[in-house]
Amino acid sequence: MVITSDNNTINNMKEDKLAVLIDADNVPYSNVKEMLEEISKNGTPTIKRIYADWTKPTVSGWKSVLLENAITPIQQYSYTTGKNSSDSALIIDAMDILYSGKVNGFCIVSSDSDFTRLATRLREAGMTVIGFGEKKTPKPFISACDKFIYIEILKASSVETKVITKPDEKLKKEEPISKVDNETIRVITESVNDLADEAGWTFLGSLGNYILKKKPDFDPRNYGFPKLYPLIKDIDKFELDERETGIKNIRHIYLKEK
Repeated sequence: MVITSDNNTINNMKEDKLAVLIDADNVPYSNVKEMLEEISKNGTPTIKRIYADWTKPTVSGWKSVLLENAITPIQQYSYTTGKNSSDSALIIDAMDILYSGKVNGFCIVSSDSDFTRLATRLREAGMTVIGFGEKKTPKPFISACDKFIYIEILKASSVETKVITKPDEKLKKEEPISKVDNETIRVITESVNDLADEAGWTFLGSLGNYILKKKPDFDPRNYGFPKLYPLIKDIDKFELDERETGIKNIRHIYLKEK
């Protein structure tokens, strides 16, 4: 039986063309494969560029993964000590791509708040903006995106799906990067009530995207759950109802506050 409960894509972007722009100075090079797989869930990455001063040893780790993942490196020398020229190059390229009309959305990969205005400007132009960065990413950049995904949860997923090859080998379980606190429960509860019909029921498939409008970095994986449905069940604050759709083996999940 298939239960449709939540939808992690934004605005049905499956067919959208995305520009992926990576700030190599402010994100780690590990788990690039998992990051690109995550991006592919939201659309097709037709442009993939990464920006850095490639003469610096601090970005040498990226070089081994660029060819494997078909990412185009953009060289930008640091003209002044302490200034990041690659940020400016990324922003200029983003605007050029915007006006070219070749993409429908952008993925900005950085933990730097310097791209806050860029994300805002792209959204003003009707582009969907998905951000990727570490948990340390400043809130203004996160809030400027339609959706923000923490790189740490991609690392956790890659560890949990590791194949055990030795009998005595133990699978490491990563700790969630966030806890389900009162604020999280409040946002979920308010969103359920906002979407509720006259009888108080909310379709779970609409809930995830609605919460993202309030909290762009909301993701059940942040709390150690693969989907929204098990997170809702664990909170144990909502009544759940599985309803037949008229299609064989497919049910929809509805919920309301107890």
